[in-house]
Amino acid sequence: MEKNELREKYKCVLEKYETNLEAFELFHKHVRNFFEGRSLTKHVHSVRHRMKDIDHLLEKIERKNIEDAELPDEQQKGAIDQDNVFSRITDVAGVRVLHLHRSQFGAIHQALMAKVSDGEFTLFEEPKAYTWDPESGHYFQGLGLQKELKDSYYTSIHYVLRPNSKSLATCEVQVRTLLEEVWGEVDHTMNYPAPTADEHCREQIRILARLVGAGTHLADSIMRRYG
Repeated sequence: MEKNELREKYKCVLEKYETNLEAFELFHKHVRNFFEGRSLTKHVHSVRHRMKDIDHLLEKIERKNIEDAELPDEQQKGAIDQDNVFSRITDVAGVRVLHLHRSQFGAIHQALMAKVSDGEFTLFEEPKAYTWDPESGHYFQGLGLQKELKDSYYTSIHYVLRPNSKSLATCEVQVRTLLEEVWGEVDHTMNYPAPTADEHCREQIRILARLVGAGTHLADSIMRRYG
């Protein structure tokens, strides 16, 4: 479907987006400033960020609505519309936090959860650790994170934050190592917005994930010895 057709089909969603865009932008900036702040300088290598533009948002809504309609009735969540768009699509604002080695993650997680405890941020949902690696899974679970496995071997920690429990504005935060970021960029190129049907590529991306995992563990070992 063409962009103009999507804009017409989801005209009410577009109006809701434009009405609330400033709140998303302000909260997005606040989250970025936290991770770029002085207190995390020793642990955060760099921060990437973006606001999802309206056309990409509408394309995602259309794709999710088509996928939902193809599910059995008992599994369907219902169409995304202007009334539920910001509870179903929580990555309108996105921040990606990159760190050099996994042992830095604990400090980043603790600093973020301290802000949640202080009421500066509110969790929209419980944080999730996407990992295929059992050793890493135990580490993340030890920090109170829920572990999930994706078939692609996607690896990242996801948080969805809000300024308060009444706000519609959310910001998705992804935390990963620089090596995992390389894997993520390759995977995104190959599998977004639609996953590749090439089984060889699907297997190779899983092999790359194992190599990245080994590199991440090796980086941790090096930094422990260096430190």
